[in-house]
Amino acid sequence: MAFEPPQRLVKALGEATYEGSSAAARAWLDELPALLQAALERRELTLERVLAPGGRSSLAALVHRADGTPALLRLAPPTARPDAAAAALACWDGWGACRLLEGPLDGDGALVLERLHAEVSLRSLAEAKALLEAAGTVRKLWVEPPAGHAFDTVAERTAGFGGALDAVAEADAALRGLVDAARAARDELLAVESELLLLHGDFRQGKVLSGERTPWLAVGPHPVVGERAYDLAGLVLDRLDDLVASSAGASTGRRRVTKLADSLELDRDRVRGWTLFRAVASGAAALRAERHGQAEVLLEFASWL
Repeated sequence: MAFEPPQRLVKALGEATYEGSSAAARAWLDELPALLQAALERRELTLERVLAPGGRSSLAALVHRADGTPALLRLAPPTARPDAAAAALACWDGWGACRLLEGPLDGDGALVLERLHAEVSLRSLAEAKALLEAAGTVRKLWVEPPAGHAFDTVAERTAGFGGALDAVAEADAALRGLVDAARAARDELLAVESELLLLHGDFRQGKVLSGERTPWLAVGPHPVVGERAYDLAGLVLDRLDDLVASSAGASTGRRRVTKLADSLELDRDRVRGWTLFRAVASGAAALRAERHGQAEVLLEFASWL
């Protein structure tokens, strides 16, 4: 099977910053046509078309199963941990998230998922309505993790940002105070971790799509176990471009933290702390990948908190 992988996927994998990731991403992309063909044949799927621009961590293709049921095939490299995503989707079993129809076979990184309307996400709604629907959706995902699970904890996941934070602090003295504040917030939050629930891990408006059996369903989990405030922080950081461009952006951003925390009955200070850490950590990672515009927006928002 010959085709060109979507450029969004190629670009995103090329920006990965952990050791050895670039070489691994290139090797996986080179093998992608053969991997897709093998995944289709093993599952008796008929390819309709590859979605473009598609996602940033996996290839998405519209397919039909052997019985004619429409579905979505996601094919991800091992670094994206498709097995963890499959385990989380199996745990939710369609409650608040797309349903897993078939998981990876022999570690091939392929997931067959319930087909949703990929072109219609919560980002198509006005912000107030989108935040309301997002809060209702993410609440459903916060469940007890299965016994013996292999999901990362929030402590483990956030420790992985250490290299990017160190690099930013060393390269730009003006950002050291912000990096120190983010580290202090993380340490304080982890010192008193209040709960260990299964979280989406990468929740935002663009990860909630329109469905048939229920209006909105989450997709693309990067599952992690920890407190709900960590997950909610990702939602706070949505649509930051418009917020930062506003003359009242700082006050509006702080009100967003308060409003979302209150709507889900979470501690405001813990939501604020995780939002600060995630904004600075994501900004540092963006700088490391030379996405300077995105980094500027994230770090500007973090300075308001």
